[in-house]
Amino acid sequence: MSKYKIYTYGCQMNIHESEKLAGILQDLGYTETQIDSEAQIIVFNTCCIRENAEQKVFGNVGALKPLKKVKKDLIVAVCGCMTQQDGVGQRLQETFPFVDIVFGTHNLTLFKEYLLKFTKTKKRVLEVNKDDGSLPNDVTPYRTSYPNAWVNIMYGCNNFCTYCIVPYVRGRERSRPKQDILNEVELLVKQGYKEITLLGQNVDSYGRGTDYDFADLLFDVDKIKGDFRIRFMSNHPKDITEKLLKVIQNSSKICNYIHLPLQSGSTNILQKMNRRYTHESYLEKVNLIRKYLKNSAISTDIMVGFPGETEEDFLDTLKMVNTVKFDGAFTFVYSRRKGTKADLMTDQIDEEVKKERIIKLVDLQNSINREKSLTYTNKTVQVLCEDYDSKKDLYMGRDELNRMIYFKSQANIIGQFVMVKITETGGISLYGELV
Repeated sequence: MSKYKIYTYGCQMNIHESEKLAGILQDLGYTETQIDSEAQIIVFNTCCIRENAEQKVFGNVGALKPLKKVKKDLIVAVCGCMTQQDGVGQRLQETFPFVDIVFGTHNLTLFKEYLLKFTKTKKRVLEVNKDDGSLPNDVTPYRTSYPNAWVNIMYGCNNFCTYCIVPYVRGRERSRPKQDILNEVELLVKQGYKEITLLGQNVDSYGRGTDYDFADLLFDVDKIKGDFRIRFMSNHPKDITEKLLKVIQNSSKICNYIHLPLQSGSTNILQKMNRRYTHESYLEKVNLIRKYLKNSAISTDIMVGFPGETEEDFLDTLKMVNTVKFDGAFTFVYSRRKGTKADLMTDQIDEEVKKERIIKLVDLQNSINREKSLTYTNKTVQVLCEDYDSKKDLYMGRDELNRMIYFKSQANIIGQFVMVKITETGGISLYGELV
């Protein structure tokens, strides 16, 4: 029986698109393996949001050369955001003559055609389509994340932050028809999925220009019958509205958890990033969230070392982190991306300065994480059990506020909501016992 392996890099969108690639392969009769040497086809679903992600892909693709020499019928395919960039697909095939199929983000659902074409002709395939404003064809994904399920509600981005490559590789915003989304969620709930995450580069832009927006969609998803939770990501601070927060406030299923990317606490840097909010207006959105969602968690993304970032700008970021007390933060160093406006800026920051700043930022956020963890001591919270950690010999799952919690159970309870009393706190992870 033919087997496949998929390597996935990057965001939740890529994770879900790998499920779609797996669905295509399963439909063709392939089964999944975790061992390269067992696979008849290996697929790399790539990311290009930062330079190190791209370098990692090139390194891992190159590492297949010895296997390809021994296993000449092995098919190697590379797709995703990295290949969508101008000239990258051709460079991949020139650098690695053993790469057989290369395609981009806009024609991912045509993977079956490309695979069958290569299998029949043995001629290498390079197909990277431009954004034509259309929605991708429907593909039934092979879901691997039970009890969680990802649902695309829109594709693309219109924001053009100066550091970001996404609008260039994902295209302009396109929203899926609401009924398609509602039908998909309803089916997933019937199939037993317990947490549905609505995905988009900027979910708050859903339905922009129509009389049916993201808040309306959330309201309708919340009305679907069943015992399940709803999450969504990612948001843009400029688009968070009172209407949206009122829907969450009155919901029985939507988690009181908002991922609100900050990027920088400096108004000066935010303007250079084209983020379209200020230090003060971001805080206003945080206060608005906490006004409507009393028991809520806010996580964020923060970048250091953006071109022109002064020490004062960086201190504004630390000030914001101290003020908001984020429940979690994805922190990273600015990475130049060819094709973005920030790449052309002349005031790039020295790498040593970036390194010093990221260490200070991470230390501060870690201290906040520890403070937040202590507030859980002796609390009893509802947890959706998601998996079993064989190394720790513990089951694991998250509460509504997205905190990971580990606990013992005699029975397999993956996919069940359980009550857990917190008995031990760490930096981020929590430990407890079933009650």
